[in-house]
Amino acid sequence: MQFAIRCQNLVKTYRGKPPVEAVKGLDLEVLPGECFGVLGPNGAGKTTTIEILEGLLAPTSGSVEVLGMSWDTQADAIRQRMGVSLQETQLSERLTVRETMQLFRSFYRSGMTVDEAIELVALSEKANAWVKNLSGGQKQRLAVATSVVGDPDILFLDEPTTGLDPTSRRQLWDIIRSFRERNKTILLTTHYMEEAERLCDRVAIVDSGRIIAIGTPRELISSLGAEHVIEFMTNSDLGSSDDGASFDWLKSLPSVDRIESDHSHHRIIAGEPHAVLPALFAELKQRDLRLANLTTRHASLEDVFVSLTGRHLNEN
Repeated sequence: MQFAIRCQNLVKTYRGKPPVEAVKGLDLEVLPGECFGVLGPNGAGKTTTIEILEGLLAPTSGSVEVLGMSWDTQADAIRQRMGVSLQETQLSERLTVRETMQLFRSFYRSGMTVDEAIELVALSEKANAWVKNLSGGQKQRLAVATSVVGDPDILFLDEPTTGLDPTSRRQLWDIIRSFRERNKTILLTTHYMEEAERLCDRVAIVDSGRIIAIGTPRELISSLGAEHVIEFMTNSDLGSSDDGASFDWLKSLPSVDRIESDHSHHRIIAGEPHAVLPALFAELKQRDLRLANLTTRHASLEDVFVSLTGRHLNEN
């Protein structure tokens, strides 16, 4: 099988005292027509990895193939078949949307028309507006348009919705879906787990330069053993009762798969919340503890990350 992207034992080390190993022996295979997410916190090595795959950085060691080709010998052929939207794209503010698209279209031997690309990102009404007069969400959609105007076979999107408001983020999701429906390959990096769950066929969770889990969002969430999360806080530490009892009693509640507790803040991973909650309330009452807060929700990729690393995405 020819993979859209394949890298083996990828390593990137930056010189310094001491040296910084940003990517540590990473293996990755992305299928043609797949929307593949690379997920992880800031500093995990996501951007370094994608910049190597895009040909912007040379790896310290390891091999990289994009569309069955090597950057060492077929760089121009790869560039003609790929599109890139960087984490930060600086476009000339004195050009109009149409002029910007005409410039980027000139880089490719074939592809969409300028009007087709502008329409794809819903900027037709802004075609003659200067870039400096666009909103943040419109600028981001324009950046994506510049990456798809060559009608690439593979599209690299590095943190495409960072800093966008919820409405602009969902508009960009629709654009990504429409490109995906054309059977194109997308490699997406993000630290928004909801984004990955909604858009990606498969995801790789990266931490400290290594892939620590890979699979479909549903497979990874199912690996938790249960698919519901109950989070609650109490008026005091469950482990500070006079008899010295710890909060291990939470594990004995019905349908509980795992607990994660930190003083008065607790998370229960469970299969059937309707079975857990009455028993939880009864136990808290018996122990003379009061709820300060309680929420229930479906498990997410964020919970997978916490389970694997013991910390949240926004923690260093």
